[in-house]
Amino acid sequence: MIKKHAWWIVTLIIIGSFIGFLVVQANRPGKYDAFAQCVADSGAKFYGAWWCPHCHDQKLLFGRSEKLLPYVECQTKSRDQLAVCEEAGIKNFPTWIYADGTRVVGVESFEELATKTGCEAPLETN
Repeated sequence: MIKKHAWWIVTLIIIGSFIGFLVVQANRPGKYDAFAQCVADSGAKFYGAWWCPHCHDQKLLFGRSEKLLPYVECQTKSRDQLAVCEEAGIKNFPTWIYADGTRVVGVESFEELATKTGCEAPLETN
């Protein structure tokens, strides 16, 4: 009986440690936080859809710093276009709209984003 309880206690400690590790990792700053924040502060908007593989690629480029991107989700799970994206005239994903009104469809590199936003591009070393 004691061995059975000890096994459960050890299992709970391991699970708790794993969850704690995940929480700590999720809250660590990302490698490109400063750049992503600068892009957002520049007035740029990144329009995408949850199912879009290129949007996913754009987010992956930023790693953990993706959470700071000026991302606008354009579709519901039923693939209905959301009004904010219709108003912006978004037809393809991903679409970047910069503060000067320039539109670019497709994944943007750090260098392209830096040129269009005035932000300093980090070295891409993923």
